[in-house]
Amino acid sequence: MDLSDAISIRTLDGGLSTELQARGHDLSDHLWSARLLIDDPAVIVAAHVAFYRAGASVATTATYQASFDGFARRGVDYGQAELMFRRGVELAQQARAELAEDGHQRWVAASIGPYGAALADGSEYRGRYGLSVGELTDWHRPRLSVLADAGADVLACETVPDVDEAEALVAVLGEIGTAAWLSYTVEGGRTRAGQPLDEAFGLVAASREVIAVGVNCCSPVEVGPAIEVARAVTDKPVIVYPNSGEQWDGKWSGSSAFTAGMAREWVAAGATAVGGCCRVTPQQIAELAAVLDETKS
Repeated sequence: MDLSDAISIRTLDGGLSTELQARGHDLSDHLWSARLLIDDPAVIVAAHVAFYRAGASVATTATYQASFDGFARRGVDYGQAELMFRRGVELAQQARAELAEDGHQRWVAASIGPYGAALADGSEYRGRYGLSVGELTDWHRPRLSVLADAGADVLACETVPDVDEAEALVAVLGEIGTAAWLSYTVEGGRTRAGQPLDEAFGLVAASREVIAVGVNCCSPVEVGPAIEVARAVTDKPVIVYPNSGEQWDGKWSGSSAFTAGMAREWVAAGATAVGGCCRVTPQQIAELAAVLDETKS
């Protein structure tokens, strides 16, 4: 993805897993949405199409919780797992191709979740896995390398809870020389591991490969303050896609706090690309796209 394209994108997609569940799939599996790369790839295409039709400029692949370890537990060997990672990108590209005649520009972001996501125990909302930066670098390297070669427009290193993991991801991106965005999951104005956001964003400020920074899978109330910090410590474009604001403790509870109108304040504060994460639907992305179109005029 050319940097000029990256900073012109406005609307991201929403919660892919939410849409897959709405289409009747039980994702209570250690692979989560990546299970459907094996079991029902067609429904992933349909979900991507739904978000694209709603106005999303970017489809984020169903590889967030995919890992070589996780596929191995499913009985999928290394070579087959590589094919599944590539399939994630191909399915999003297929969805884009289905809509090519309408003339809109669309992109594919290869989702790279944190180490904690592969543990399938909520660790991505805590960080502090007990692994060194070197160990995390070694763990991330194989799947980043495969996804970097799979043809996506950009890598989406997302829901990063810990500065140590961000350091590992930046190291691998530097090795392979592929463009990525890096977004933290935050709570109380800090990373989930408790580090200050100025330290977190400052860590990636000098990376040539990280073309945008931001936050995702956090409450919408966290977004505004995070944009302010990101803008203060880096000149990179800022990308934000919170979840609904409901609480996750093995299941979702509480009320949604996500409204499309919030995007006006986020863009005014300096956000360049806006979308949604868990529990944000295609309908809400359609509303968001309409609001973001207003900000361009």
